[in-house]
Amino acid sequence: MPVDAKGEVHHYLARAREALLWKLDGLGEYDLRRPLVPTGTNLLGLVKHLACCEVGYFGDSFGRPLDGFPGWWEEDEDDPNADLYATAEESSAEIIGWYRKACEHADRTIAELDADAIGTVAWWPEGHNQVSLHLIEAHMLAETSRHLGQADIVRELIDGAVGLRPGVSNVPRRDEAWWRTYHDKVEHLAREAASGDR
Repeated sequence: MPVDAKGEVHHYLARAREALLWKLDGLGEYDLRRPLVPTGTNLLGLVKHLACCEVGYFGDSFGRPLDGFPGWWEEDEDDPNADLYATAEESSAEIIGWYRKACEHADRTIAELDADAIGTVAWWPEGHNQVSLHLIEAHMLAETSRHLGQADIVRELIDGAVGLRPGVSNVPRRDEAWWRTYHDKVEHLAREAASGDR
């Protein structure tokens, strides 16, 4: 049976994108934007960042820029994380809309180019910045999955919602009391291990 490496990676990338947007479902503007860890990680910022990645890797790197895309990723000495949060002027609908457009643009690049098509990632070091479409697909799947994991934790911190993707929780179905007992068990085991100086 022939292997469709490009199609298989694209399938998993599409599922990760869908899951990322699902993590935003049902939340108001504050919860979409609020930082819940010391590094400021927030749900809408992750979507904004990944929109930049989709456009940069699948668009600019292959000479296929996305017309009108905001310059969120442009280097700013004073604010190197400008693509990782939403300003008060940027609506969540605008950022999510650009993410969808960026993914659609990336999908066209994937569909129209061969897996071994060569591009250049301008922000990667010279000598390591010539890439194939297949490499960029794999890189973008890893990038999206990494940030999806962050989104999963941030969403759980907001309202306790967890799950792999719509319709598949991949988490045991137990009540709140069971989860408290489980949490306490894991905490106890951590303290027990730490007390033994292993």
